[in-house]
Amino acid sequence: MTRPPGVDTEAPGGHGADALVIAGVSHRFGRVTALDDVSFTVPRGAFCALLGVNGAGKTTLFALICRLYDSTSGQIRVAGHDARRAPGKALARLGVVFQSRSMDGDLTVSQNLAYHAALHGIGGRAARLRAGEALEMVELSDKAGARVSTLSGGQQRRAEVARALLHRPELLLLDEATAGLDIRARADLLALVRRLIAKQGVSALLATHIFEEIEPRDHVVVLHQGKVLADSTAEALAAGDDLGAAFLALTGARREPA
Repeated sequence: MTRPPGVDTEAPGGHGADALVIAGVSHRFGRVTALDDVSFTVPRGAFCALLGVNGAGKTTLFALICRLYDSTSGQIRVAGHDARRAPGKALARLGVVFQSRSMDGDLTVSQNLAYHAALHGIGGRAARLRAGEALEMVELSDKAGARVSTLSGGQQRRAEVARALLHRPELLLLDEATAGLDIRARADLLALVRRLIAKQGVSALLATHIFEEIEPRDHVVVLHQGKVLADSTAEALAAGDDLGAAFLALTGARREPA
């Protein structure tokens, strides 16, 4: 599914632009190569899983997409916007759920959303309306006035998804977003993301090390030691049609402990 040479040919911000294009991206930390010529594409309105064990380079790639780092080489485009040349436009199209919980537990859900909306220049009635819409999307309308610390782990994650949706992004980045959740909460969160894709047209890139979180027809990019080993569907990987299957067998990524 990689599209050589990987650069989106659509006009910047065009309606036909892919949600995300990673083209020849490399990054080093001193002498350590974290990413080595990584290329893949997430089409508009698609769900893509970035699969790899800890240390594969998933979080580094997410940091580059979010402009926390600048890539050594290559190009990153979000909804047609070059992340290096037009970072403001690219970042405005992103909604991010980080692995670490990042909402203020002492504030209510609504207060957290209002603060985040203000960071995006959204205030007053518009912020309240968007917060209400986002909470309805994630089925948390009844928790708007609850302190975040009183929510279950799964509810906190859904609140973070609502926060990521406030500015109406075109691409959701979810970095190990199911970490720490039980099997039921994990399934509920992923089902929610899939509904958002189907109903809202948003795209999603999920970084995970759990093969069971992926459905047969999902687009899967296998990342190992900073390199793309496979870019295919989950069905093809499970069938052993390419190098990705060998990676899964080697690491035991299929077998997540209960």
